[in-house]
Amino acid sequence: MTTRIYLKQTVLAVASMLALLPACEKLLPPVPADDDLLDGPVEGLSTEQNALFLRGDEAFNNQVFTSATGLGPLFVANSCGSCHAGDGKGHPFSSLTRFGQTDASGNQFRHLGGPQLQHRAIPGFAPEQLPIGATSTKLTPPATTGLGFLEAVPDATLLALADPSDADGDGISGIANWILLPDYVIPRSSGVTEKGHHVGRFGKKAAVYDLLQQTANAYNQDMGISSIFEPFDTHSGLQTDPEVSSSTINSVVFYLQTLKAPIQRDPDAVAAGRKIFLDIRCGACHVPTLRTGHSPIAALSNLDIHPFTDLLLHDMGPALDDGYTEGSVGTSEWRTPPLWGLGLSKNSQGGRYFLLHDGRAGSIEEAILPHGGEATASREGYKALSPSERQQLIQFLESL
Repeated sequence: MTTRIYLKQTVLAVASMLALLPACEKLLPPVPADDDLLDGPVEGLSTEQNALFLRGDEAFNNQVFTSATGLGPLFVANSCGSCHAGDGKGHPFSSLTRFGQTDASGNQFRHLGGPQLQHRAIPGFAPEQLPIGATSTKLTPPATTGLGFLEAVPDATLLALADPSDADGDGISGIANWILLPDYVIPRSSGVTEKGHHVGRFGKKAAVYDLLQQTANAYNQDMGISSIFEPFDTHSGLQTDPEVSSSTINSVVFYLQTLKAPIQRDPDAVAAGRKIFLDIRCGACHVPTLRTGHSPIAALSNLDIHPFTDLLLHDMGPALDDGYTEGSVGTSEWRTPPLWGLGLSKNSQGGRYFLLHDGRAGSIEEAILPHGGEATASREGYKALSPSERQQLIQFLESL
C-alpha cells in the first residue's frame, strides 16, 4: 500500500513538473540565433577535435591569471577573454599601446620595454610609462572568429592580389609584409619565401605569421606569461621557466583555428548595399571572397570564405598615419581588416562601435571618412552617394 502511495505521488510530481515546462520556457530568455553570435566551433569537427576546442575555449575565456599563477609582473590584461569578450572586438579600455620604433631599422626602445607598453603591474612593481621621444600607436583588440580560415588561405592567393607597383593603374597597390619567423614557428608547406622571409597575415600590420605565434606573443606581451615558445620575462627580458603549459597554448591555438566564421544576416535584403560597396571599389581591398587551401584541419580545407579582406598592407593616407612602424611597414600602411562580423562588433564593445585600428571611429561612416591614400577614390565615392544610398551601404556592412 505504501509503495502504491509513493508511486502515485511520484507520478503526480513528474506530471506537475512537465506541466510547468511551457511556463518556464516563457520565463527564460530566447536562445540567440547562430548568426547573432560570434562564438562556436566550425562544422565538421570530430569528437576528439570538439573536445580540444572545448579545452581551448575554457583556457581562452575562463582562465584568469594572478601573480600566483604567473601574471606579470607587468601586463596589459589578465585573461584572453578580457580583451576579446564573446570572441568579438575589444574596447578602448583593453587597447594595446605599441611604441618605440622610429624607422625601418628596428625598435629604438627595446631596452625600455618596446615594442609593447605593459601599463598595469602586480603589487610591488611600477607599470611602464612611454619613454620620452618614443612614437606610439593604440591598437584595439580584433575579433577572433574565422581566424583559422584566414590562416588556411594560401600565400599564393594573397600574393596574386598584391600589386606593389600599381601595374594596373587603379591607384591600389597592396603589398605583403615579408617577415622573419621565430624558431618555434614551422612554415606551412605551401608557403612562399623571399630571401628567408615569409608572408605575414595577422596583426594590424600583418607582422604575425600564424596563430601559434599570435597566441604565444599574446600570453607573453599581454599577460606577462612565459611559455616554451616565448620563455622571457617582459620586465627583465631574462629567460624564465614556462608559466603556461605548451598543452594549454596548443589548445588555445586550436580553439582560435576552429572558431566559426561570422554568418551574414539576411543577405538578400541588403543586395543593393552590396552592389554600392562593389561599385565604389571598396571590394578592391576588402575582397569579398577568398578560398582556403589544404589544412591539417579537414573542416577548414578547400572552402570559399567571405571575410572581405585581402590580408595585404595598403597606404591609408595621412589621417591614419600614426608615425609608427613595425619592421619595414610604412607608418601609414595597415593590413586590410576583415569586415565579417562587423555588424556584431557593438555586442562586445559596450553597445557602441569603436572602429579603425585604434577605436577612434564611433560609427561605420566615421571609419570610412578618414580613409585616404589608396582608398581615396572609394572614400570620395562614398561621399558622392545620396543619403539613401549611404544608408543602404551601411545596412549591408552591418549585415556582415
